[in-house]
Amino acid sequence: MIYLLIKLVDISDYSFFKSIYIFLIAFFSNTFSAISGGGAGLLQLPALILSGVPYYQAVSSHKFATVALGLGGSLRNYKSLKNDIYIAWQILFFGLPGVIFGASIVEFISEQYLYLFLGIISISLAVYSLFKSELGLLSSSNEPNLINKIKFLIIIFLIGILNGSISSGTGLLVTILLIKTFGMDFLRAISLTFFTVGIFWNLTGAIFLSKIGPVSTNLLIFLIIGSFTGGYFGAHLSKLKGNTLIKKTFTIVCFLVGFSLFTKSIMNFLS
Repeated sequence: MIYLLIKLVDISDYSFFKSIYIFLIAFFSNTFSAISGGGAGLLQLPALILSGVPYYQAVSSHKFATVALGLGGSLRNYKSLKNDIYIAWQILFFGLPGVIFGASIVEFISEQYLYLFLGIISISLAVYSLFKSELGLLSSSNEPNLINKIKFLIIIFLIGILNGSISSGTGLLVTILLIKTFGMDFLRAISLTFFTVGIFWNLTGAIFLSKIGPVSTNLLIFLIIGSFTGGYFGAHLSKLKGNTLIKKTFTIVCFLVGFSLFTKSIMNFLS
């Protein structure tokens, strides 16, 4: 299948081995992301940049690819969404304006501060998940009070801003927020994150960011196929193995994303 796809794209831009490299990076990074509920940018975004793709083009391409991840994950777990449509509408209604705002100001803000902030948050989530042994393992019908609902919507808007300006880790934040606010288990929360953040938030951010830097069609073909198949496969694994595997993967990915962003921030400060 990969060979046939290569025949459909401009070989002069992407060699056979580079195409396979892009596909494999997308597949494996999105498989882990589908299990943990976020973090695809940990491998995919740096890999694109290291392969010579300019930063803003890499960011917008990555976001388009994570839409495919959201579709793949949602397709496998769509039955988990039917009872949470009202929450999904809240995430979209209050989160999308944040995404648009974040994507609009990304050219005017210092990346290292955002990386540092999100890195610290991701590491904190990993530590919290590690010491909260029962977190996200069981699902309950927790109806938050008015104050907690307002807090949830404000935080969703703020995470949306981060999503529009940074491509790593925001899905993890939404996943843990759903677990803490509504008492969801990991599988239920991740299904909702894929549907809202993976598809609609990332598509909106990708469209706005693509206006900053053009997106290569050749690059997108392999990213999208790798992301979709990785998302579906990861969602399938998480459904088979259950919340214990998801929680462990979530904790590991949070640590890795946090360390990666923290290191990137320090390097930017020193350069």
